[in-house]
Amino acid sequence: MSAMIDTPVDTPARSNEIVTLQAHILQQQSRYPEASGQFSWILSALAISAKMIASHVRRARLDDVLGTVGNQNVQGEQQQKLDVIANDILLRTLGGREGVAIVASEENEEPVILRTDDSAERKYCVLFDPLDGSSNLDVCGAVGTIFSILRKDRRSPDPQASLLQCGAEQVAAGYVLYGSSTVFVLTIGLGVDMFVLDPAYGAFIRVARGMQIPKTNKCYSVNEGNRLSFPEGYQKYLSWAQERGYSSRYAGAMVADVHRILLQGGVFMYPPTRKAPKGKLRLMYEANPMAMIVEQAGGKALSAPGERILDVRPTDIHQRVPVIIGSSEEVDQVAAHL
Repeated sequence: MSAMIDTPVDTPARSNEIVTLQAHILQQQSRYPEASGQFSWILSALAISAKMIASHVRRARLDDVLGTVGNQNVQGEQQQKLDVIANDILLRTLGGREGVAIVASEENEEPVILRTDDSAERKYCVLFDPLDGSSNLDVCGAVGTIFSILRKDRRSPDPQASLLQCGAEQVAAGYVLYGSSTVFVLTIGLGVDMFVLDPAYGAFIRVARGMQIPKTNKCYSVNEGNRLSFPEGYQKYLSWAQERGYSSRYAGAMVADVHRILLQGGVFMYPPTRKAPKGKLRLMYEANPMAMIVEQAGGKALSAPGERILDVRPTDIHQRVPVIIGSSEEVDQVAAHL
């Protein structure tokens, strides 16, 4: 599917219909008569991966796949057993899709180049964080998968260079939240839609279209345990917010925190710290896809005052950035203190 390039052919909307994620993907594809279907197959692979990972998450304690494997990933973080399982599922599922040229994971040092042919068919690069917040698993907390899809640049002699695109060039982005229910949130640049997995039928059912973040909500999400090592402006903002009765909500998984803000409003922050002076969250695997979703829902996403996350020019696939993301007015309040 050639999303975000050509003018779609509008089709009449039907009310009170039950729409699965698969049907939604096909509906979107039908709006582009020239679509080859490769893009749709990639989204289908992500949906299948989400179902498989959700099953492993539900059975993690029973199958004894909690805890670490004793290795560190490229980020210097302890790998959880389910990190490895989720990563393997996504690599194998996406690897079978002809439209995927390159896959890159937060867990792997180098991207996996699957296809280098220069055919006329569009090829895509898929980047993902296989299991965001995986340390929550041991306490039955929410975790998630985040993904970003880019077009492969056929003009580039280096296949890996196709990955180093600004977030504004993303074709699609989304996340899956594995919590009390399994939620799949997706944007292809035409708004944000939400689906919930019905375990009785094994299908994601569309439950919301054209989602919009409330412009304001007196709620912030940040790891306040690091407060004393935040830059002064962030500390001033927190004092300002607390004086005005703001609530603090922090789940320890970006997917869970941003999902709540998408529904209820507020602001999520991951500032620079003395330990991580460039920020902790990865631009390509976390910040860019979440920024695309939030902006498509009417919110804002900054890495610094006046600097959109989606405009940051990446220099490395594991690059880190500070993150301020959420309701437009709440993001502006943080930026004003910086």
